[in-house]
Amino acid sequence: MSDIALDVVSLSFAYGKKQVLHDLSFQVKAGQCCILLGPNGAGKSTLFSLITRLYAYKQGEIDLAGFNIKKKPLKALGKLGVVFQQTTLDLDLTVQQNLRYHAALQGIGGKKANANIQEQLEQLGMYERRAELVRQLNGGHRRRVEIARALLHKPSVLLLDEPTVGLDVPSRESIVQHVHQLAQETGLAVLWATHLMDEVYDTDKLVVIHQGSLQAQGTKVGIMRKAGVDNLNDAFFNLTQGKS
Repeated sequence: MSDIALDVVSLSFAYGKKQVLHDLSFQVKAGQCCILLGPNGAGKSTLFSLITRLYAYKQGEIDLAGFNIKKKPLKALGKLGVVFQQTTLDLDLTVQQNLRYHAALQGIGGKKANANIQEQLEQLGMYERRAELVRQLNGGHRRRVEIARALLHKPSVLLLDEPTVGLDVPSRESIVQHVHQLAQETGLAVLWATHLMDEVYDTDKLVVIHQGSLQAQGTKVGIMRKAGVDNLNDAFFNLTQGKS
């Protein structure tokens, strides 16, 4: 069995006459944390919309855990967990009610749902707060609940669309560490869109896009070397804003 969990091949997409993605190709392996870097308007959100089938594409291919999302969409999307940039929790339900509702949508019920909910909340240090209304939680704790929800059905691939924007530094660090640990220990493949360089680990794969085109992919050290600089911020600038 292939260890490629997410395979994006020659993907292009346009809104009418405006080309947004240009022949984009990259892979994320099982157990790998892949950081998607790009300035605003680079095409990150469009890419996520294509992977989640919010938009339909005509050019290229996307495979999730070996399933083509056009040919076998239900099986493919069943392998996917997503945390969107904007919160999608019901603020007037408790943490546990939110997760039970999502588990039911995934076809998980009864004892299995309760066990999965407990497992994910305990890993994120949120089990003792399961009876609290989401409205009462701070931003960092809400994000933890959303990550727990995305992992309830044991996906092979986790998409994170700038999940730490607006959080305080301790909350950001906790979430970044937890997700990296998950990838390492469970074989989860992670595609994490961010513009915060301190969230990048040396072991991560990086994919840098600008104006919908791939600028570089590889390790942090490799990309800095390609850009001819000794820090990631300067490399990112040279590969994106430094271009006309």
